[in-house]
Amino acid sequence: MSAHPFDAAIALQPAGGGAFAGQTSPAYANFIGPYGGITAAQCLQAVLQHPERLGDPVAFTVNFAAAVADGPFELRPRAARTNRSTQHWIVEMVQGDEVVATATALTAVRRPTWGGHEAHKPEAPPPLEVKRTTRRGVAWLERYEMRFLLGMIPRDWDGGGVAESLSRLWVRDDPPRPLDFASLAALCDVFFPRIWLRRARQTPLGTVSMTVYFHATAAELAAAGEGFLLAQARGQGFGSGYFDHGGQLWSESGSLLATTHQVMYYKE
Repeated sequence: MSAHPFDAAIALQPAGGGAFAGQTSPAYANFIGPYGGITAAQCLQAVLQHPERLGDPVAFTVNFAAAVADGPFELRPRAARTNRSTQHWIVEMVQGDEVVATATALTAVRRPTWGGHEAHKPEAPPPLEVKRTTRRGVAWLERYEMRFLLGMIPRDWDGGGVAESLSRLWVRDDPPRPLDFASLAALCDVFFPRIWLRRARQTPLGTVSMTVYFHATAAELAAAGEGFLLAQARGQGFGSGYFDHGGQLWSESGSLLATTHQVMYYKE
């Protein structure tokens, strides 16, 4: 049986000195270069696959320093500090002699404690009762089954826009795949740029930095299985060439799995 497209895309091979070799995937191509979520997952996978890793991811940030070119890359993860239950990682993605992305990760051995969330899963009909959203044009969109409840990008780029850029959708890998930390990191980037909703103009833009906070344990991710996630994002500040959004992802059963924050640049 051939590997799932996601597993093939994040497959890494030891390259000596603690580094890993990888390859961009045509299955996750974007308009220019690869889908940012797959680049994030590849950087995180370098930590997850490292033999010295302690615990599971709690926080992860990827910074897109340059356009990632189609072809091979090298990932260079290193543990900057290891404590009794936490570990701090730095990762570089290198193509040729150039760093094209950097990442940091906090991993930790989680312990049972009191818990509670103030971000609550919105009311939504079951995913299979929502019509699948079809939007084609780039390869990575084929890798996710999206069922939008609200906030789809405009079909008409007429400059009309909306006053609030809230999007909410059910989403999962296509074909379905059991959820894990790497795939959850990638899913945190499925949100279309908020400025496209606000302005209904095809504004040139790109992600500069994306952060994911993992609220779920490995066991909770396993319990989510191949099910849908309810994902939502809302823009926050726009101006001087940059804007950001905050997002949340819940399992079908209502568990808060991750929150995410992203900053993008844009041009007039």
